Amino acid sequence: MDPKGAVEAALFSSAGNLRISDIAAKTGIPEEEVRLALLDLRREYDERGSAIVIAKIGTEYRMMLRPEYSDCAGTFAKAEMAPGVMRTLSTIAYNQPVLQSELFKTRGPRTYDDVHKLVELGFVSGKRSGQTLELTTTKKFSEYFGIGSTRKADIRAWIEAHASPAQEPSQEPSAEE
Repeated sequence: MDPKGAVEAALFSSAGNLRISDIAAKTGIPEEEVRLALLDLRREYDERGSAIVIAKIGTEYRMMLRPEYSDCAGTFAKAEMAPGVMRTLSTIAYNQPVLQSELFKTRGPRTYDDVHKLVELGFVSGKRSGQTLELTTTKKFSEYFGIGSTRKADIRAWIEAHASPAQEPSQEPSAEE
C-alpha cells in the first residue's frame, strides 16, 4: 500500500481531525512516513492550486475546501442547518460570550430550540450563569468552518470577512425565520 495514498484516503474519509499517531495506528504506516506523506500531500495540493487543502490545526490534520470555493460547493451540498439556526450560530459566534437570555431578546423564542440543536451538533457550549447559559463557540465550530483559530477576535474577523453586505450577524431576525 502506498503510504501517501493511504494517508490521503484516511483524511478524505474522516469526519474529524486526525493526529499523525492515529493515522499511523490505523494504517500500520510508521509515524515518520505518515508525517512525510502529509508534507508531500500538502505541497502537492498547494502547488496545483487545488480547491482542497490539507489543513494543520494544532497537531491535527484535516482535508477541507479552501474558503474561496465554499460558495461553489454550497450549491451542491445539502445544508446541515436551517438558515435560522445558522443565523443564531453566527450571532453567538460574533457576540461571544453571550447570555442565552440576551440572545432571546434578539432571536426570540426560537433561541432555545436553536441553542439545543447547536449544542447537539457540537458547535456551541453553554456554561451556567445564574438562571441562564453563557454561550460560546467550540473548537469544532472553528474547524468545521475552516477559521483556523478559536480566538474570539479571529472568529469575529472571519465572520466580518465572509458576511454578505445585506445580512450582518447581529441583525434582527426576519419574519420568515
